[in-house]
Amino acid sequence: MTGHRRANGNGQTERPIRVLLVDDHAVMRAGFRMILETEDDIVIAGEASTGVEAVAAASALRPDVICMDVQMPDMDGVEATRRIVADGDLDASVVIVTTFDRDDYLFQALAAGASGFLLKNAGPEELIAAVRVAAAGDALLAPEVTRRVIERFAGIGAESRTTPARSDPAMHSATHEPELTDREAEVLHLLAQAMSNAEIARRLFIGEATVKTHVSNVLQKLGARDRVAAVVYAHRHGLA
Repeated sequence: MTGHRRANGNGQTERPIRVLLVDDHAVMRAGFRMILETEDDIVIAGEASTGVEAVAAASALRPDVICMDVQMPDMDGVEATRRIVADGDLDASVVIVTTFDRDDYLFQALAAGASGFLLKNAGPEELIAAVRVAAAGDALLAPEVTRRVIERFAGIGAESRTTPARSDPAMHSATHEPELTDREAEVLHLLAQAMSNAEIARRLFIGEATVKTHVSNVLQKLGARDRVAAVVYAHRHGLA
């Protein structure tokens, strides 16, 4: 695995973000390509029209980010995501981009390892931001679904404090209590409120680069895959 792309001293990535577009509608792929190719730091590595093609293309092209539709012939986007994320030789982040604002798609995608969930009615700037966030190793949820994720796992957290623990594939947290510093605990609390790094920096009166360091430390200590997993952990353990 190559690891997530890192930024240089100017805050710019060292090479363009390679994106694989997966959608069974050619017009939709063309639209995404047109939007993303306007950015100097993004290139389209390839396209696929089915889940089976997506898995093969991910292996052959090794993109940094995959924009994945859900409903496709042969294999849906959730199963394709699961197979791509499970492949230890790949390091692609998957952003689900779908027309359907459905909870079952949302939670299945997160359980499969998707790093983002965006609706197709999102603006061009949101798609571009989602690709950049995913390429940096972070997670992004459309504002419309963030609250539902928090509410669902907050409910699971409340239940787990009164009933025996049960596994949930959407969150693979550490089995031990993490030793967070006071500042890291503050950052986790703000992450659980779906704040961005810039918002956290303003709230705590610290630099955004410092926030990124704290977020990275929090994820490592929690054993969390990404920011979404950290939010789930916080709500389950009453840290939000």
